[in-house]
Amino acid sequence: MSNKPIDVVELSAKDLQGHGVVFCPNPKMPLWSTHPKVYIDVATTGEGKCPYCGTVYRLKAGEKVHSH
Repeated sequence: MSNKPIDVVELSAKDLQGHGVVFCPNPKMPLWSTHPKVYIDVATTGEGKCPYCGTVYRLKAGEKVHSH
């Protein structure tokens, strides 16, 4: 069992795609750590967690997602 700390990526509203989602793996992740691309809803609760690698994507404090 790994004691690796959970990676948290803080996002601004402009980092989100479409209806408030972000994809993982993100472009800053090293090639060796890639997994199938998944879209994670961040707009609904302010954060979401990747089911593959456990990375948490969270809106920065005070960020608002504007609906269209």
